[in-house]
Parts: sequence; C-alpha cells; structure tokens
Amino acid sequence: MKTTQLRTALAGVLLASGVLATAVGVTRHDGDDNPPRATAALTAPQGPYVALGDSYTAGPRIPGQTGTPVGCARSDHNYPSLVARQLGIRATDFRDMSCSGATTADLTAPQRTKEGTNPAQFTALSARTRLVTLGIGGNDIGFGTMIKRCVGMGAVYHALGSGKYVPGDTPCERLNNRDGSDQVQQKIDAVGSRLTDALKDIERRAPQARVYVVGYPAILPTDSTDCEREMSLAPGDMTYLREKERELNAELRERAEADGAAYVDTYTPSEGHDACSAEADRWIEPLVPSSPAAAVHPNTRGEQGMADAVLRTLSTTH
Repeated sequence: MKTTQLRTALAGVLLASGVLATAVGVTRHDGDDNPPRATAALTAPQGPYVALGDSYTAGPRIPGQTGTPVGCARSDHNYPSLVARQLGIRATDFRDMSCSGATTADLTAPQRTKEGTNPAQFTALSARTRLVTLGIGGNDIGFGTMIKRCVGMGAVYHALGSGKYVPGDTPCERLNNRDGSDQVQQKIDAVGSRLTDALKDIERRAPQARVYVVGYPAILPTDSTDCEREMSLAPGDMTYLREKERELNAELRERAEADGAAYVDTYTPSEGHDACSAEADRWIEPLVPSSPAAAVHPNTRGEQGMADAVLRTLSTTH
C-alpha cells in the first residue's frame, strides 16, 4: 500500500475526543481497568474513508440505527462512525458498507438481508479512497453460532451434574473435533487465504488508501466461574472458545501485515470487559443483553473502545 500525505487534525478536536498528542508528552488514563489512550498525533486522510465489515463493525441494535438497507443494522455510533467524527471526516467522504451477517464473500458480491440487499462492499472503493477499515472473518468460521451452541451444551453439562452424564469438561470442543481434525482451525486457515485475496483486491481498487484490518474484542473471560450466570459453559470450553478467537485474530494479523496493511488489536484493551463482566464495564453483551445491542456483540462502550483502538493504531502508522 502507498503512504499518502495526511493533514493534521485540529488539536482541540483531538483533546475533546480523549486522543492526545505525543508532542506534548501527555498520556491519559481512564481508570485502573482501562489502558491509556493513544498519545501520538492523529491525522485525517485527504480523501474518502470506507468502512467494511460484519456486525461487529455495523453495531446492530445500538442507537441510532441508520443507513440502508435496514437489514444491515448499522449504528451511527459504531466504531467507523466514531472514527470518522473524531478525525473530522466530512459526511460526503465517509461510506459505511458494513453489514450484519457479512462474510468475506459479501465484500465482492451483494448480500441479501431480511430487509434489503447490501451492495458488494467493495463497490464503495475507488482511486480516491484514502482510508479503509476492514473487520471480517467471524461469520466465515461461524463463531457466533458456535458460541451459542457451546452455551447450550454447557447448560446441559451443568444441569446434569458437571460431567456426570456428559463425560469430560469440553463437550463443545469434542463436537468440533469429532472426526479427529480441528474443523474450526481449518475454517480459520481458509479465512486467512480469503483475507489475503481481499487485501490485494482493495489495493487494486484503492491504491492510495491506508488499510486497517480490525480484530475482534475479547468475548469471554479467562475464568469460566465468572460466566455461569450470563453464558454457562463447560469449564474447558471457555478456554477452547477463547483460544479459537485468539487464533482467528492471530490469522487476521498475520495476513494483514504480510500484505502491508496495519492490524488493529481490539482484544488486548477489551480484556476484562467481556460479556461476563459487570454491566457497567462490559464491552460485549451476553446472550440476554442488558443494554441496547445484539446478543454476544459490542455495545456502545465496546464500539467506542474499538474506535479508540483504531485511532491509536492510525496515529502510529500514518
């Protein structure tokens, strides 16, 4: 990817958004549970910003829902919208193509939803595009469905006496390895290959753009006992699901960096803000949300945290 000239954003806007410049040597702390925010000077792209991705990008059920088709369930407080506002990007230079349920196939082909069809996400790219964020891959491996299935198996596991009738403590892991091979890892490998193809396509369509691949935030805690009320899982399956999410993020990072794109780590700053943490702290909602957001998806705090991670990365890679 070619590096473009970027103009400096107004210092007042940056300070108001909580992003501080290294030039003045200031680091902001938002409490013991939050990492310091970025300290490098931010710059706005001299051209359009295109956001691509799935529901973790779109922000389903987070007020206010906006854009078409309605079935994509985009929020005007999802991380792309927050990034665009904090960078001072004009509305006419911002295209949010993200759509709930999207897979890598929907980057290059129209995606049908229950309420309208989203054009191929790449149709928003052009030679004028200067900034691209891409958050994709979770639906390719069926991660959301897998979590819900694992929770169902975990409920049975606990109801029947923690293993008395369900041998072992990883019923969900066994299901995904029933033929002796790691089926989820195979899907992750396939996602990596498709991401490489997608990044090359982005470079061809938007050769002047800086591209940022956005990883997924921490969904589950390290300790399964913290999760029995919100998302009951067999103890070993909690570890298994966390490992699979980390493996997916590692694949996204490896492929992004190999193709010259930047990787945005949202997992590290989100640890401790998972779906089983306290309502006031969580970035991810559990199966029964307590705030306006889709189940097992980022809430408003989560989208802000992801936006902060994008801005931190942008500030150090321009």
